[in-house]
Amino acid sequence: MSLLCVRVKKAKLQGPPDKFNTYVTLKVQNVKSTTVAVRGDQPCWEQDFMFEISRLDLGLIVEVWNKGLIWDTLVGTVWIALKAIHQSDEEGPGEWSTLEAEVVMKHDEICGTKNPTPHKILLDTRFELPFDIPEEEARYWTRKLEQINSLGDDEYSFQEEVQKKPLPSAASQCSFEDADSTVDDRDSDYRSETSNSIPPPYHTTAQPNASVHQFTVPSRLQQQGVLRESCADSLQNYDLDYRDHVAVSPAGSSRYGSSCNVSQGSSHLSELDHSHESAHGSEQEEDHQERESNHSYHSSGSYQKDGQAWLKEQEEPRSKGEEEKVCETEEKRAEHSAAKLPLELEKPKDADAGAQVSYHGDNEPPPFPPARARWIRAISKVRLQLQEGQDEADPSKPPWLKGGPAGGLYGIDSMPDLRKKKPIPLVSDLSLVQSRKAGITSAMATRTSLKDEELKSHVYKKTLQALIYPISCTTPHNFEVWTATTPTYCYECEGLLWGIARQGMRCGECGVKCHEKCQDLLNADCLQRAAEKSSKHGAEDRTQNFIMAMKDRMKIRERNKPEIFDLIRDVFSESKLTHAQQMKTVKQSVLDGTSKWSAKITITVVCAQGLQAKDKTGSSDPYVTVQVGKTKKRTKTIFGNLNPVWEEKFYFECHNSSDRIKVRVWDEDDDIKSRVKQRLKRESDDFLGQTIIEVRTLSGEMDVWYNLEKRTDKSAVSGAIRLQISVEIKGEEKVAPYHIQYTCLHENLFHHLTDVQGNGVVKIPDAKGDDAWKVYFDETAQEIVDEFAMRYGIESIYQAMTHFACLSSKYMCPGVPAVMSTLLANINAYYAHTTASTNVSASDRFAASNFGKERFVKLLDQLHNSLRIDLSMYRNNFPASSRERLQDLKSTVDLLTSITFFRMKVQELQSPPRASQVVKDCVKACLNSTYEYIFNNCHELYSREYQTDLNKNQDLPPEEQGPSIRNLDFWPKLITLIVSIIEEDKNSYTPVLNQFPQELAVGKISAEVMWSLFAQDMKYAMEEHEKHRLCKSADYMNLHFKVKWLYNEYVRDLPAFKGKVPEYPAWFEQFVMQWLDENEDVSLEFLHGALERDKKDGFQQTSEHALFSCSVVDVFTQLNQSFEIIKKLECPDPVIVAHYNRRFAKTIGKVLMQYADILSKSFQSYCSKEKLPCILMNNIQQLRVQLEKMFEAMGGKELDAEASDHLKELQVKLNNVLDELSAVFGNSFQTRIDECVKQMSDILCQVKGTGNVAANARNTVAQDADNVLRPLMDFLDGNLTLFATVCEKTVLKRVLKELWRVVMNTMEKLIVLPPLTDHTGTQLIFSAAKELGHLSKLKDHMVREETRSLTPKQCAVLDLALDTIKQYFHAGGNGLKKTFLEKSPDLQSLRYALSLYTQTTDTLIKTFVQTQTAQVHDGKGIRFTANEDVLPDKGSGVDDPVGEVSIQIDLYTHPGTGEHKVTVKVVAANDLKWQTSGMFRPFVEITMIGPHQSDKKRKFTTKSKSNNWAPKYNETFHFILGNEDGPDAYELQVCVKDYCFAREDRVLGIAVMQLRDIADKGSCACWCPLGRRIHMDETGLTVLRILSQRTNDEVAREFVKLKSESRSTEEGT
Repeated sequence: MSLLCVRVKKAKLQGPPDKFNTYVTLKVQNVKSTTVAVRGDQPCWEQDFMFEISRLDLGLIVEVWNKGLIWDTLVGTVWIALKAIHQSDEEGPGEWSTLEAEVVMKHDEICGTKNPTPHKILLDTRFELPFDIPEEEARYWTRKLEQINSLGDDEYSFQEEVQKKPLPSAASQCSFEDADSTVDDRDSDYRSETSNSIPPPYHTTAQPNASVHQFTVPSRLQQQGVLRESCADSLQNYDLDYRDHVAVSPAGSSRYGSSCNVSQGSSHLSELDHSHESAHGSEQEEDHQERESNHSYHSSGSYQKDGQAWLKEQEEPRSKGEEEKVCETEEKRAEHSAAKLPLELEKPKDADAGAQVSYHGDNEPPPFPPARARWIRAISKVRLQLQEGQDEADPSKPPWLKGGPAGGLYGIDSMPDLRKKKPIPLVSDLSLVQSRKAGITSAMATRTSLKDEELKSHVYKKTLQALIYPISCTTPHNFEVWTATTPTYCYECEGLLWGIARQGMRCGECGVKCHEKCQDLLNADCLQRAAEKSSKHGAEDRTQNFIMAMKDRMKIRERNKPEIFDLIRDVFSESKLTHAQQMKTVKQSVLDGTSKWSAKITITVVCAQGLQAKDKTGSSDPYVTVQVGKTKKRTKTIFGNLNPVWEEKFYFECHNSSDRIKVRVWDEDDDIKSRVKQRLKRESDDFLGQTIIEVRTLSGEMDVWYNLEKRTDKSAVSGAIRLQISVEIKGEEKVAPYHIQYTCLHENLFHHLTDVQGNGVVKIPDAKGDDAWKVYFDETAQEIVDEFAMRYGIESIYQAMTHFACLSSKYMCPGVPAVMSTLLANINAYYAHTTASTNVSASDRFAASNFGKERFVKLLDQLHNSLRIDLSMYRNNFPASSRERLQDLKSTVDLLTSITFFRMKVQELQSPPRASQVVKDCVKACLNSTYEYIFNNCHELYSREYQTDLNKNQDLPPEEQGPSIRNLDFWPKLITLIVSIIEEDKNSYTPVLNQFPQELAVGKISAEVMWSLFAQDMKYAMEEHEKHRLCKSADYMNLHFKVKWLYNEYVRDLPAFKGKVPEYPAWFEQFVMQWLDENEDVSLEFLHGALERDKKDGFQQTSEHALFSCSVVDVFTQLNQSFEIIKKLECPDPVIVAHYNRRFAKTIGKVLMQYADILSKSFQSYCSKEKLPCILMNNIQQLRVQLEKMFEAMGGKELDAEASDHLKELQVKLNNVLDELSAVFGNSFQTRIDECVKQMSDILCQVKGTGNVAANARNTVAQDADNVLRPLMDFLDGNLTLFATVCEKTVLKRVLKELWRVVMNTMEKLIVLPPLTDHTGTQLIFSAAKELGHLSKLKDHMVREETRSLTPKQCAVLDLALDTIKQYFHAGGNGLKKTFLEKSPDLQSLRYALSLYTQTTDTLIKTFVQTQTAQVHDGKGIRFTANEDVLPDKGSGVDDPVGEVSIQIDLYTHPGTGEHKVTVKVVAANDLKWQTSGMFRPFVEITMIGPHQSDKKRKFTTKSKSNNWAPKYNETFHFILGNEDGPDAYELQVCVKDYCFAREDRVLGIAVMQLRDIADKGSCACWCPLGRRIHMDETGLTVLRILSQRTNDEVAREFVKLKSESRSTEEGT
């Protein structure tokens, strides 16, 4: 890309002069520019044009046009090939070219001209080297950059290289692009739109004034040398990664919007005048610091043949995730770092020295060991990244310089904040840290304008000038109505004074004329204007009068307001002598006024924004006229554009300081109507707006946006225009623009009032009302800035933004955040609240700000970051103990909110981070570091805050002060500190930070963060403790309670935790289990102790109402206390609660069963005592009652299934114990009841009579029954009365049941079923009873000598007696229930036995056969087959048979008589088990058992077989059964015996075959296993006992003998 410069000088035209009104058009590469029209045959334009050229194969077309009434005519054309144009960096005299009439076309492009005309034009064309870079230097820089890239971190002495090879001092093309443009916002939470793209790699003239040739440059070596000396040591000492802070931003960088120029002014002005400025200084610094730092840039340099160097520099940005992670961890660490890095800018000793960075203590040894320094370096690196924009500017350069390679823009935010990071003080404003520096960064505090002595000196003079003769009290005009005789224009708005007479107003003193409506707007001072006018007209006397009047006014001013001038003198540190001289000079310059004043003004109309649409197409065709005094110039027209760019430069000379520059924007109407209108009227085009600039407000180089104003009330105007104005005032040095000067004044005032007078405290003016935000200082200082602003045309919004920038360096001072918040809110309102009449968006309005869009955005970005950092340490910076600081905290958040509003409404960013979220993140960050701090300093903080005895503090060695596995002391302290933090947040910070009630509750966030961090540490600690278990379980339990309280009190109801099961119970589960294990042992010990005490006291009732003794109460008191502790844990995790309950249920079971066991063992010995057994049973019952209560307390139905089952099981066990005890107790009455029943038996024997009792003898039966019962009743009466009072109701019932059982059984044994007489019968019943467990019954049964059978009458008496006993035990509902008594098996057994007395032998035998179905081998094992040839499988369910018999049975029923006949064939016996030394002769005996058999053959026997253990018999026998009963009333009993001569045969085994089993088969073979004896149940035994009484009945006797047989004893056993 090349820059083509064309200067259109003049022309020589052939023809009469009045014929020509010509202008020149230049066209190249689709760009067209036009000069103004000039009349005459030798027009002189002298206008400069610049074009960006990317194709050198084209040509420049120059057309000269003559303006006509309706259309313009072409005078001639010149075509100049671009390749033919030479390169030069200086203007030349130009070349005359002949205009030709026609153009030559080739491929639709002009390639030449023909047909010469007599007209000529003088043009100076040249390609300008973009930044005056000589080719050799370009090559040098490329090589240098390649070296930098290749070397990376190697030690390469760049300084030496430069010293060896001095370079020319011309400004260099090689600019380092702003190092931060791609990774601009390292820790910022969003990207400003100013920094989101990579700039173009070249610098173009689309941004004029970007080149360096306007400024002189000092030697680069000079700067570089100074820099090396001042920086090298410090940088080596601290080895900081300090590379980013001096990068230069290229003009083309998109960070500077559409222009190359950061609009003039920085809130922090430079230390150096631009005449001492150099791009090299910044480059050397950049390179120098690259060598010193451990960070290398990756740059690439490339060259084109024409020697123009292009450089694109890139930095590899850290990946975002990684970057955030590093920031997070490092930031956290940084907040605890105790290192204060002593980095501050100092005032340079030498103004020519360039950017001088010095450190405190350069010559001192490094303050830290290398490890520490490395750590600090890491932190610093992160801190640098956090300060997102700090490295974009250099405090050493004047901010009005263009941001190109020629001059980097440096301002408030050039330096990182390398302050010491401090630990977080706890709760009550601990004096651990000094108060933080109040500003954004140390560089911000070092405002550069404070050090630029030259600028200060100039501003000092200008301020005196503004104040000695202030505009606010200028002499008013003496207006009177006036009639114009010739067309006259208003001085203010330049409109015509319309009308025939009395058209306007005229000042009688100075003669200024204006509309009546404009007279209030006019601000030209009457005296000055009058003096100026009269001096021009040579009226010396009149002039002197005016001058005297002005002198008087200045004297009065000086006398009335001495404090103003004193303050100015103090601010600029001028001596009284100098001040007096300056006052004289200034007064003289005011008096000289404009008479000796002259200036050259260069105005570049750059562009406009947001113009009104005047055409029907919805657009406009704008052009601009610029008028200074009487000279007026015009730009070209831009068609169809409301945001036009003209980039046209005009030169004016001005000889009157009260002149004004009138810039007007018009919409060109190019139709015939408007052309005609133009001839008739002065204005033909539509008015789009104007701005009128007082020449006196101009100074130096300015790049300013002006809002377009209306001309009359009817004007529809919107938008703003950007002008670059350069003023050279005769006799004055070229200085900074007034905006810059104002900034200098404001900052110096602020510095003086704050740092010098206020010791760093910002004094906040006391102002009220809507415009209070425009009051920045107290009265005197405010007057100074206001007068300066008024005199030199500084907008109030610029003042506000400048003051905001100043305050941002002190934003931590008390009261400042509130002021900043208000200021920013009003700045927001100014830009965001656009009016309906304007179509300029807020962001466009802001882009047109003279303060500099990027600069303010960057200031806010940085402020935002700093606020975040400070809010991330809000405990430090805004201690709860200070109400003022809390108010500042609130204002700080308001300020943050205002910044967010600014981003949304003014910058119009899509979704800037919400203020509430930012504050939330900050609060979390602060809490994180607070937690870490209290964790690390827990012992010390706790001792200081909560321990009265400070000596205890010394006890613990440092390693013991943190968490330990040997004890748990650390954690309760930590919990106390955490609670104090949460409480402070809840009570002190939440009410203050109440701007986002829905989104931000500091107390809740505090609790959430604290708990989360605490939970991590606690969990880990408990896992460690679980491995070692060095503390008591009680200590763990206590800690568990504290943790539970912390959770319930502060965490449970937080949204993040609501409805969730917390983790903390799991941390302690093992320890609670351990405690439960230990508690079980304690409970058991306690139980033994309680029982021993109770035993000693003789199991006394605890009170007259309680029927149990105290040991029960004691045991349950202890268990309840234990459970209460578990319950108080209020464990929210149901799974863990279940585990606890299961474990505790086992403890309860163990304790209660042990209690029951101990009582059971000794219970027998207490049965002889009167009340004691009852009390002990009451105790067991009370255990059951208490257990039920405990079950309910543990959750009842909700209780965990396993624990619940355990307790239910326990209840059953206790119930069984109670049953056993009551049985033992009941049995203890057995002997006494036996005696009573024997007496009853004797009485009953005496009752005589038959069974059929006559009606009249019924009473005698009742009488007999009473007599029989008397012995028993006497016994029961005494005992039951006692039991009723001593026993609990449940126990009483159990005792009654047992007594009832004993009475019934005894009556049955002793009265109803007396013992057997027949020895074999006795033997049988004895063996049967062994099976049934009724041994005791039978022993009792057999002690009686005589045996007897009851008569029917005795049965009737006994029946009646039973009813009476039943009534007695029922006791009218107080005793046992009637249903129980009726259904009790003992009574039923007795009744059944009684009923059997009256039955016949046949009936009893039939009953026996039908009920006893499992006499041998439980009735199992008999197998059936169709015949005996089929051998079946082994029988199942038979244990240990003694052999097996095979028989064939045929059952035949006679069809006529119904008589049954049974044929039995004994086939064989198998597997007989019998040991004998003698002869073994087995035979089989078969007996048919059943009714009606007395007259029939009942028994058959086979022959015996000698010494055969598997004998075959094959003998058949026939049984006749009769027809009275079916086969189900009969059974076959098979007995295998060993035949013995002269003694009783020995029984081998018995089998019983029920005929009912084969009734449906008719015929079958049976295989019957042999058993050792007959088994029978209670019924069978009873039948046997009754039949055994019937000694005279042969069938009965035989039956008893059969059923009492059992296997004989074998030899050798």
